[in-house]
Amino acid sequence: MPDFGVFILPDGEDPDRAVAQAVAADEAGLAYVGIQDHPYQRRYLDTWTLLSYVAARTERVKLLPDVINLPLRQPAVLAKSVASLDLLSGGRVELGIGAGSFWDAVAAMGGPKRTPGESVEALEEAMQIIRAFLDMEAPSVRFKGDHYAVTGAKPGPAPAHRVGLWVGAYGPRMLRLTGRRGDGWLPSVGEHYLSVEDIAPRQAAIDEAARKAGRDPAGIVRAANVGLDDPAAWLDADRLRTFAHDHRFDVVLVSPSSDEPVEFIRALGQAVGR
Repeated sequence: MPDFGVFILPDGEDPDRAVAQAVAADEAGLAYVGIQDHPYQRRYLDTWTLLSYVAARTERVKLLPDVINLPLRQPAVLAKSVASLDLLSGGRVELGIGAGSFWDAVAAMGGPKRTPGESVEALEEAMQIIRAFLDMEAPSVRFKGDHYAVTGAKPGPAPAHRVGLWVGAYGPRMLRLTGRRGDGWLPSVGEHYLSVEDIAPRQAAIDEAARKAGRDPAGIVRAANVGLDDPAAWLDADRLRTFAHDHRFDVVLVSPSSDEPVEFIRALGQAVGR
């Protein structure tokens, strides 16, 4: 059976609204709360701060940035943040991560302006660094790449569980990276995002890359954000379960209606309740 959750905006113009949605998801028995991360958007709260606050206001729901803006977050420090929040929340954190977008806005905040190829390279380097810090298999971490370097930093504390790296991937290189190093795939599906018709070939590309890397494709979590175009159409348990089954998704995160989002989330919890 798939897990269900919500994909919410870190609305800085009404902070209580964003928090109320996460609390409602927890109370409704949903499995996940994903929160967008766009630090350059002046109307948005900082996603990591919001996730930390939400962790203290909830008890069971799992939390993830959906997806974290890597170019504006240094990988070693990000790993420390992830491990810390996972410990504080009792093992309820996964890390959605992407290569980055809106490069002019990233550069305006002092971040790098990378080409598509550079952004994928940087993401793969960052994933190796983050994984090394989270897994703590060595007393110190050393890594030298074209975009990031770590020269003997000591990892710790360890997270409460093995935090997954769920990659927001669409193009061929990103899909191969997901299969090669990712613990999950986290696209957005909809009219202006990934089309339903394009899901199967992308799932196959991840599977192929995983097998080439000597990994079991079944070990990669498949998650999707839906409802960004028409939330009300997804307030249907049969549609959600059929979508998850037909397209091999283990987790489906629904974007709540902007009109009465808390009531929407409560209704979603009732619809998919077990």
